[in-house]
Formats: sequence, structure tokens, C-alpha cells
Amino acid sequence: MNQHDLSEIKRRLNPDKRNPSLICGCYVDSVGNPITSFELPVATLYEQENENYMSIFRKVLSGQIGQTLTPLAFPAESDDLLLRVRDTALNDEESLQALFTRLTAGIRAEHPDLQSVEEAQTADNWLILLMHDHMDVRNRDGNREIDYENSDRSFRYILCAVCPVKRDKSALRYDPSDSIFHERAPEWLAGAPVLGFLFPLYEDGAADVNTILFFSKDSRDAHEAFLKAAFNLEAVMPAAEQTENFQMLLAQSLGTECSLDVVQEMHETVAGLIEEQDKNAEPLMLTKKDVARVLTDGGVSPERIEAFQEGFDATFGAGAMIPAVNLVTPKQFKVDLPSVSIKVDPKQADLLETRVIDGRSYLLIPIDGDISVNGQPVFASSQK
Repeated sequence: MNQHDLSEIKRRLNPDKRNPSLICGCYVDSVGNPITSFELPVATLYEQENENYMSIFRKVLSGQIGQTLTPLAFPAESDDLLLRVRDTALNDEESLQALFTRLTAGIRAEHPDLQSVEEAQTADNWLILLMHDHMDVRNRDGNREIDYENSDRSFRYILCAVCPVKRDKSALRYDPSDSIFHERAPEWLAGAPVLGFLFPLYEDGAADVNTILFFSKDSRDAHEAFLKAAFNLEAVMPAAEQTENFQMLLAQSLGTECSLDVVQEMHETVAGLIEEQDKNAEPLMLTKKDVARVLTDGGVSPERIEAFQEGFDATFGAGAMIPAVNLVTPKQFKVDLPSVSIKVDPKQADLLETRVIDGRSYLLIPIDGDISVNGQPVFASSQK
């Protein structure tokens, strides 16, 4: 699945089009005890209500594949319950409630029983939302033009969002009936989803019923307990953890050869590969050999390259492929020193230079153009 596919589905969640046919919800307390469940035909929703629901579902498809969005394959075969819920368009009550029970078990696994009355009073409740939709799949010819004669397929899917429901504070509310402000009791308000999924995966205009596209708002949280309890799936290493582990691996395996020049070379090369990647193609993935090739071009010695490759296998697993966006941040090049942080346009990162002067290391930045400090124009040195 690629970003173009995601955009195609997200466009269907435009509230003006009212494409999804049905929304079903399950509201549970902080430890997963059911409070209520409901179903909402989308056609009956007021405009602003529809926008609020569609906004939540669009967030489940936000971010990049490999970071906030991760394809997760079932270990053996497709999940029969998910298939039944999709194929019955959320209209089979038994299957729907069975899925809500599974998802609630996932919430319980992530949020075990609270230890004190105070924790229970301040804990979030949870709203589980499911929607069903189907879209016509438009085949395209070699010129990317729609081939209407051969566009007779459809893609049916369900989208799930799990949202924290927080209790707001009491406040004064104006009552026009007597022109006085009265106390407004605290209300429970649904927030943005923290996790969710698309099923099945949309792959080349077809449905991959053996895979879900899992969403985590926090790229540092893989929601291991939720995935295990709800789907018996093993979580993959979170994107933020992949980045941290890769940076640590470079520092440890390259040692003193992990220089500014080497990191600049890697950033420029990988960022260039990401930029060249066709938007309609799958996300760019890199193996240890791909990274080793970049390090070799940057002048790293064979001994350090070998140490890196061994460390890569130990850290990520033999044969692992890592999303390129988790190795470098294409649009950012930031240098941190103990007392200074410097942000540089990645395309101008080669302007940075390290040099030893009188036995002391310096980071040099050539001055080319105007300088300002907190918006104040200044000269590089006093003019006398």
C-alpha cells in the first residue's frame, strides 16, 4: 500500500459525499466495562456530526506508512471475524459484538485495573468506532488514464478508531433564558484516535485479506498488548525506536568514523532516494547491504562496515528491511551541541565543516547572506 492509495480512501471520507454507509460504536469505561453501544446510518447525521465522525476516521489514515501506519500480516491466514464484519457491512449483530469484545479486551490489556479511587476518577473512558464503505476500483492504462471498460471491481473495507474520552472541567455557562451564567456540569468529550486499523489492506486495487493497516498516533508506541489481545498479532518495532536503535548502532559500530561527513553523506543519499521514489510506489525500504553501500561511499573502513552489518542483524534481525524514513528525516538536518542547536536546510548541509584550530575542534558555518538574531538584523562582526 502506498500514500496514493491512502489518499484515495481518505477522499471518500469527505462528509459532503457521505460515502460510508454505517457507523457503529461501543463506549466503555477506563478498564473496558461496556457502557453502551449504538449504530448510526451516515445519511441520518447532521452535517457537523458527520464532519466530526469523518475527521476521526481520516486521522486513522494519517501519517506515513512505516511510521504511524504499519501493515501487519496475520501469521497463518485471514481473520475470519474481520471478514464476517466486513462482508456483512456491520449489519450482523453477533459478529459486530464479537469484534467489539475483542477490541475491548485489547483496551483492558493496555489499561489494567486502576490502583486507587483517584486514578479511577481521572482515567479516560474509551470510544470504539467502526465504519463500513466500498469504493469502485478504477483501473488505469499506461498513461495513468482511467480504463472504464475494465474497471468493474470494488474494494470493501472497515475502518476502526479507538478514541480516549476525557472528562472536561466544570465551567460557567451563559443561559440566555435568564441572562445569567450558571454552572455547567463536566462532560465526557471524545478525543482524536490513539490507535485504529484499516481492514483489509488495499494493495494494487485489490484487497489483501491477510493484512491490516494498523495506526498508532504515537510512533513510539506499538501497542503490543492491544494487538496481542485483540488479534493475536505480534507488534513490530515502533518507528521512533527503529530510529533510536539505528543511530545507536551507527555510533557504536563506526566509533570515531561516525563523523559529520559520513552522516551528511548518508542523509543526502537516503533523502535523495526518498525524493526520487514514485508517489505511487511502495514505501522505500532499505536492507543492511543498502546502508553498508552508503557507508562505504562515505569512506567508512571495511572493518567498521562489517561491525555495522553484524550489529544490524542483532538489532533488527537477519534479512530485516527498514523504512528509509526511519533512518533519516529528509526535510531536517539538525546539529546538537551541549549548548547550541543548529538547524540547516538539508540541501545546504554540506556547508557545515569541522576543523581543528590550535588543537581545538570547531564547527564552521560560512556566512553567505544576511544574519539576524531573534529577528534582529546584525553584522557578522563590529564595523569600525
